[in-house]
Amino acid sequence: MSIHILSDDLAAKIAAGEVIERPSSVVKELIENSIDAGAREIKVEIRNGGQRLIRVADDGCGIPASEVETAFARHATSKLTSVDDLFNIKTLGFRGEALPSIAAVSKVTLITRARGEESGTQIRVDGSKVIDQHAQGAPQGTIITVEDLFRHTPARLKFLKQPATEASHIAELVNAYALAYPELRFSLVNDDRLVTQSPGTGKMIDALVKVFGIEIAHQMIQVASVQPQVDETTGQMHVANAIQVDGYVSPPSVNRSNRKQMLFFVNHRWVQDRTLQHAVIEAYHTALMVGRSPIVVLDIIVPPDMVDVNVHPTKSEVRFRDTHALFNAVQRTVRAALTNNAPIPSIGILQPHSPSPSASQLAIDLHRPITTPDDLDELRPQPPTAPSEMQSPISNLQAQVSKLPMLRVLGQIASTYIIAEGPDGLYLIDQHSAHERVLYEQLIAERANAKIATQELLDPLTLQLTPAQAAALESKRDALASVGFNIEPFGAQTYLLRAVPAVMKKSDPRLALVQIIDEMEQGEEPLEKSAEARLISSVCKSIAVKGGQVLSLEEMRELVRRLELTTAPRTCPHGRPTVIQLNVGQLEREFGRK
Repeated sequence: MSIHILSDDLAAKIAAGEVIERPSSVVKELIENSIDAGAREIKVEIRNGGQRLIRVADDGCGIPASEVETAFARHATSKLTSVDDLFNIKTLGFRGEALPSIAAVSKVTLITRARGEESGTQIRVDGSKVIDQHAQGAPQGTIITVEDLFRHTPARLKFLKQPATEASHIAELVNAYALAYPELRFSLVNDDRLVTQSPGTGKMIDALVKVFGIEIAHQMIQVASVQPQVDETTGQMHVANAIQVDGYVSPPSVNRSNRKQMLFFVNHRWVQDRTLQHAVIEAYHTALMVGRSPIVVLDIIVPPDMVDVNVHPTKSEVRFRDTHALFNAVQRTVRAALTNNAPIPSIGILQPHSPSPSASQLAIDLHRPITTPDDLDELRPQPPTAPSEMQSPISNLQAQVSKLPMLRVLGQIASTYIIAEGPDGLYLIDQHSAHERVLYEQLIAERANAKIATQELLDPLTLQLTPAQAAALESKRDALASVGFNIEPFGAQTYLLRAVPAVMKKSDPRLALVQIIDEMEQGEEPLEKSAEARLISSVCKSIAVKGGQVLSLEEMRELVRRLELTTAPRTCPHGRPTVIQLNVGQLEREFGRK
């Protein structure tokens, strides 16, 4: 094939493919333009997850009528004039790619009025072609409507997720910028329903309440580094002193199973950066369990010439001139905040049983040791099921031959592993994985017989979720109901929890449900492939006894006995091992006896 120049239309669509990945990419570019325009209020409206319609309205400075058409030309921008400006960027946008990229793959209508002009301007662009432009009455600011996203690149539509998932990405984006710019008022309307609206008070803590809920926001620890000082002799500041770290982090007791709620902003720009993540995790060193992540909202302010924002098509990644200094500044600042302010975790205490237990009695700390006779009932074998009721092979727990020998429990290591002796050597049992397997087969058996026991809550518990968690919950509400959860919407991203599976009665139902939703969102699959089995596995993982929880000898014996009765005692539902064996022959070789 001969070398030739691409057509303008094809080049525009290729460029748009780098910038516009999904509906949230459009919202991101338009919000950033609104912020750069000095807007105080930004309203976002979407329909069908943003694929059918995206509308962003602001009260910023607007676009002069003479420059409206130029704004849709490639590489047209008001934010750069020379090469030197590229290394001292103080705005969110700068390339002049947003509007032409959006117009190349959709139908765009822009209505704007610049400050000082008597009337506004409307322009319609479809597939990079201007269809209409005329004067129109309009308030100061800009309203951009994007319709039928990817109409000119239909193959891209196949890569979009369900509307609820795409809407959750947009909601996460709006919430992130509400945290980065607490002085601005953001609102999001999805399919004519107000999803979120930030207060715009200028205080990040108020935005945290709106995004994460008042319960979590009040536990967050404020992070603030010392104001940078200028050297009086040289008139300059040291690189490390030039980095300002502000925001909030959660105490170690408030954590998540993934890093999606670790939000980082560099000069108010939302970025994904492994160095920043690693610095924060190091600050929590020895305070967090392995595999858990804190909730973090940090804004790192650095001189513009110390960071290169022109290294990624969507500007979601940046490069720092001195990564080591940045790591140290973030790690030390967060560590100092945790050391000075982290509260001592409280231990939940089981209240005596009463005829009318309150909701607080049902919300027991997950890390509380099992110490009462009622707790032991959770671990004791259930009575055999009648043969006529055994419709599912996995529910036939008692009829199967155990794949573990009879074990004699000796003790516990690191409050996590049970030591047991068998006829052929030593066994180490992961108490969390073992209990997860026991609960899993119990719930599967109950589900097969349509007899899952539920526990009604006298006082419903409120759940305030993130957009991604709310989307995951909405997609699984029927499945959750089938295993014993009664959940009702309560406005925006808030829900009421009215009933839970009975096996969860010794756990904190609210915390356990959030962990279940996080796992569903994370997409970790157990060995069983049915949606119901995956959900039951998530339930069991959230309520099983945890590593680090001290068990009495009687509790360990009951757990091991029930594990011996399961159909697959050597793995948990996710495929992780429950038992490791060290046979007598290995011991003899290690001690030089053989």
